Amino acid sequence: MTRERADVLLTDGTVASIRPISAEDGPALTDLHDSIGPENVRLRFFSSSRVAGRQYVAHVLDSPDTLALVAERRGEVVALGTAEPVGAGTAEIAFLVADECHGLGIGSLLLEHLAAAGREHGVRRFTAEVLSENAVMLDILRHAGFDVTHRTEAGCVLVEMDTTASYDALRAADEREALTEARSLAPLLRPRSVAVVGARRSGSGVGAAVLRSIVSGGYTGTVHVVHPSAGSMRGVPAVRSLAELPVPADLVVVAVPAPQVVDVLRDAAAAQCRGAVVISAGFAEAGPEGAALQQEVLEIARASSMRVVGPNCLGILNTHPAVRLDATFSGCVPPAGGLTLASQSGGVGIVLADLARQLGLGVGMLVSLGNKVDVSGNDLLAAWRDDPHVTAAALYLESFGNAPKFARVAREFSERKPLLAVVGGRSAGGRRGGSSHTAAEASPLVGVRALFAQAGVIACGSAEELADCALLLGKQPRPPGRRVAVLTNAGGMGVLAADTAEGAGLSVPELSADLRGRLASEVPGTVATGNPVDAGPAAGPRTLAMLADLLLGSDEVDVLLVVLVATGLGNVSGAAQALPEVRRRYPDKPVLLVPLGGLDIAPSALDGVTAYRTADAAVRALERAAWYDEWRRQPPREEAPGDPDRAFRARAAAHDLVAAGSGEGWLDALASRALLAEYGLGPEGRFAVGRDAAVAAAKELGYPVVVKAAGDAVVHRTEHGLVRVGLMTRAEVVRAVQAFEAEVGEPAEVLVQPVLSGTEIALGVVRDPRFGPLVMVGAGGVATELWDDRAYLLPPVSPRDAARAVRSLRVWPLLQGFRGAPAGDVEGLEDLLVRLGRLADDVPAVAEVDAHRARERTMGITTAGCQISSGTMLIAPAGHSEAQTPQPLQ
Repeated sequence: MTRERADVLLTDGTVASIRPISAEDGPALTDLHDSIGPENVRLRFFSSSRVAGRQYVAHVLDSPDTLALVAERRGEVVALGTAEPVGAGTAEIAFLVADECHGLGIGSLLLEHLAAAGREHGVRRFTAEVLSENAVMLDILRHAGFDVTHRTEAGCVLVEMDTTASYDALRAADEREALTEARSLAPLLRPRSVAVVGARRSGSGVGAAVLRSIVSGGYTGTVHVVHPSAGSMRGVPAVRSLAELPVPADLVVVAVPAPQVVDVLRDAAAAQCRGAVVISAGFAEAGPEGAALQQEVLEIARASSMRVVGPNCLGILNTHPAVRLDATFSGCVPPAGGLTLASQSGGVGIVLADLARQLGLGVGMLVSLGNKVDVSGNDLLAAWRDDPHVTAAALYLESFGNAPKFARVAREFSERKPLLAVVGGRSAGGRRGGSSHTAAEASPLVGVRALFAQAGVIACGSAEELADCALLLGKQPRPPGRRVAVLTNAGGMGVLAADTAEGAGLSVPELSADLRGRLASEVPGTVATGNPVDAGPAAGPRTLAMLADLLLGSDEVDVLLVVLVATGLGNVSGAAQALPEVRRRYPDKPVLLVPLGGLDIAPSALDGVTAYRTADAAVRALERAAWYDEWRRQPPREEAPGDPDRAFRARAAAHDLVAAGSGEGWLDALASRALLAEYGLGPEGRFAVGRDAAVAAAKELGYPVVVKAAGDAVVHRTEHGLVRVGLMTRAEVVRAVQAFEAEVGEPAEVLVQPVLSGTEIALGVVRDPRFGPLVMVGAGGVATELWDDRAYLLPPVSPRDAARAVRSLRVWPLLQGFRGAPAGDVEGLEDLLVRLGRLADDVPAVAEVDAHRARERTMGITTAGCQISSGTMLIAPAGHSEAQTPQPLQ
């Protein structure tokens, strides 16, 4: 058993570790079995004798086939979980947890990690025998998220469960972690006491700046400074060491040179401090020596259950009136509110805070993540998800430590509250900058887009765009649709605003004749009523209010965008201030204002109306909010059920293919056939070797046919002349096979297929080192690379995900039935995407799948059905799949 040690959070917020058993664990395991109470001995061994426990320890240590994991807490072994083989692909599980550790979630965590270890060793099912009165153990098994069956015999419950990392199992683990993260991070995010280490008496340096921020911000808790000689600093009492604090600090702010940080954290751990923010730089971003220091920081944090933000960060801000903590050196505090911010860059964090201040956007927390040695964006989202004070979250990230987990955590957050994000490092220069200043390896844009689209994350291109969208989501209702009415007093600016809106994917519909007539009759002199609606340069408060009322009261628009330009002909300022009263009558539709030409209106005069600097900023924020509303309105995500037996067979087949070959490389159609067929993805047609067999296959299928080289492992067959389309006679088939034999040698292995008609669609899988497998769907055919019409998905792919991806393609109108053509079998295509996603998720050895080849009628989407005509596969030795391996603290 080669699994590595994994750090996990317990329900009380402390950290434990789970690791494989070793020979040195014998005495500790014996002590564990001797220490448990008589009732727990009986529940575990169905007997009150302690001899059984000692015998079991000896048995486990002497049984190399048994999967055994131990949990350590505070340096002691406190639990044992085992999975002992009892048949092909089946193991019996058992658990023992120290009496004092009951209720901490250790049993659930051991089961989760045992299941992952079992999958790696070909174990498809677990069994367990549990006394019927052992309600705690039965509850753990039933609520783990795995597919469980049970029956009762003679006071004993016989439980069977699969080990598949299903959506339900992963979600159950995430639910447990959200609760533990909230408890674990509470002292750090909402501390009752803070100690600052590294503030100079001279007032210079980062530590002194942070201390000034804490004091001037009106922090409601107690503050101490750690300084070897100062009695006090800025009126704050000083102590010589953390050990002298009257009570352990919830939060220690560390601003000392990097080489001193480890000693400070050791002192903090010894003083039982619960959280730390390491502002100091000079760690992994500075090279190997800094990386070694950063590893020490992590080890101290894990051993002491102390949560650490940073290093190399700006600090933490909490504006809630009960806390009012500004433990940063930014000098900028936004107004209090429900938006929480997490930034991997301190500089971006300062900019976001300043933008929020300028816009009047309320911020509840700002956490500067820095190098993310411990606390990550995943952790914060889990902790913020059910926090009633948090209404939305925004992230600036340069890397994803565990992208599959982020996808789940982000989706669960987005299902409740808006989540906005900007990812740095999208360009070559950005990637260089990211790696140098936060030790981050930037994530590929394709994977980021796929992740965000599935998880409901609102993707923004800059800090300014993020702030603008967050302002709309915080101040306005989500737009119920994309139909925008543009109301203006300057015709040209209205036209430009309408162009911008439609260019961004919104709709500026022409208003009905009835509505245009009412606009014209109610407000005589209106210049244009078709949309944009031009009230004219002299429009005053009454005119604008009546037009706005008519537009918002109609069922023809979802949003009102008002663009006003200062003129000398009317009371434009008063016109803008008339909007809030109209807005209050239509609370379900957003109203946005763009004041231009020097028009200056106090925010207090625009209650309920959100103002933007430019129409472009308003429109882009609106489009993102509309996208999020559409995502939220989709049916609940349902996972296609997995098949553990099929997954086991497929992984075994992939293992055999790797072992039989050189270890890595493209498989031809023949070699790929069995593995693809497991998932209903096998190509249409007949395989044949030689001319006679090819002719026989063509006759059986019926002319015309397509003939392709199948056994040469050449990926782009068309470029090598190894595809012949529309063959009508026996002679043409013979000539095609002869040509292939001249190119690749005799005898030629070919795939003979019927000619498919319909829209060509390409499917594929690529495996990214950060995001894992990505499933691709796009326009097929010769020009597929030129069209660049593709969408990517992270598996497992749900039917909802597949439907969204297909409809996002530019080729979608053809699939619907363009200009009277019959619609294609879209449901069949979506089903193929789901199955391809399951293959990618089940078989980590599949590095790439290419079911698209130019001019090969790749995927014929017709009214009759959806057929695959080509498929090749790149296969490689597989490591652990992040999506299936629990990594709670990564």
